[in-house]
Amino acid sequence: MNKKIGNIFKGDKVIWMVFFFLCMISIVEVFSASSNLTYKSQNYMGPIIYHSVMIMVGVVVAVVTLNVPCRYFKLMTPFLLILSALTLLWVLVGGESINGANRVISLMGFTFQPSEIAKGTMVLVTAQILSAMQRETGADRKAFKYILMILLPTTFLIGIENLSTAALLFAVIVLMMFIGRVPMMQMGKLVGVLAVAVVAFVALVIILGGVEESRATAENHMTETVAQPGGDPAADKDAIKAGGVFHRFATWRNRILKHFNNEDVPAENYDLEENFQVGHANIAIASSGIIGKGPGNSVERDYLPQAFSDFIYAIIIEEMGILGAAFVAFLYIVLLYRAARIASRCENNFPAFLIMGLSLLLVVQATFNMMVAVGLAPVTGQPLPLISKGGTSTIINCAYIGAILSVSRSAKMNKAVKEIND
Repeated sequence: MNKKIGNIFKGDKVIWMVFFFLCMISIVEVFSASSNLTYKSQNYMGPIIYHSVMIMVGVVVAVVTLNVPCRYFKLMTPFLLILSALTLLWVLVGGESINGANRVISLMGFTFQPSEIAKGTMVLVTAQILSAMQRETGADRKAFKYILMILLPTTFLIGIENLSTAALLFAVIVLMMFIGRVPMMQMGKLVGVLAVAVVAFVALVIILGGVEESRATAENHMTETVAQPGGDPAADKDAIKAGGVFHRFATWRNRILKHFNNEDVPAENYDLEENFQVGHANIAIASSGIIGKGPGNSVERDYLPQAFSDFIYAIIIEEMGILGAAFVAFLYIVLLYRAARIASRCENNFPAFLIMGLSLLLVVQATFNMMVAVGLAPVTGQPLPLISKGGTSTIINCAYIGAILSVSRSAKMNKAVKEIND
């Protein structure tokens, strides 16, 4: 019996344990944080049943993926590149609006986010380029150019509607280039250009965002749609068409200004209606204590929009306390550490870069989400990987875990073969 189970759950056992704990925490916390969804649907079990099914489908996807030999991932890259490009263009033209941005495509009753596919594809492409162009002294100088030729248009298409995802992907690819020993002169120039570009972009957002907000207010449009998580999709569509490519600037501007506003406001003067996301997240954290209120006992889940998604870490802190929050963060650290250990055992460069890229993709996103929840970063709308409620993101993140486990299998087999030969 144990042998049969072992044949199914192959690969690194520590990563399997991390995956298991994250899934269990996800089911418990999503069930607790979905009070708004159950109230609206008048179906107490509906949201958690849907999420549990997504988790189970994700586990199946992970098991299937881990049984795919690592070399076959290379063959998938051209097809995934074409699929990513087509779907990213499709979502801009005919995608469905979520919180004021075209982010999902509806097809035969199912919805998916093209950006989730594009993120994994970019990691695959980068891993292939870096592995193919490795020299004794590091990566060939041309690798930097080839990576940027694919990365820049991809992040541009994603960033039009989902700036935080584009920034996250760019950060992960830069880290991969650093790990892949891209010449430091090129990396230094890239960092310099990025610094200038970020300053210029923030200035543009502040200026044009103010203009767009004034225009939208005059026309009675609520541009800051993050304040209307259950808003009218038709109204979102109208706002997007009216604002053109700048319709997200007002939202970005307000998020930046709110985050960097360090003015001390007395509790009695704090506008909880205007700052409801950050305000209720802070209340959840402040009322948690060391061990929290216990699973299912959150109060702020009834007031905090996207409590089951973007701000689920605040609910985890409220219910599980500082110890529970630290344990969740520890799981992601273990995932990255184990991936690094496995990468060091890989005999070939491609699987090593692939496992580091995929683990960084999950861990960097988790870091962003947790920083937002505790007020260390502006609101970004990034879910907590493998914990937040989701459809496409849950399944694709499970596929990433499957690919990581696939690399761990090949690295383990290579190590065993090497020991036998020695």
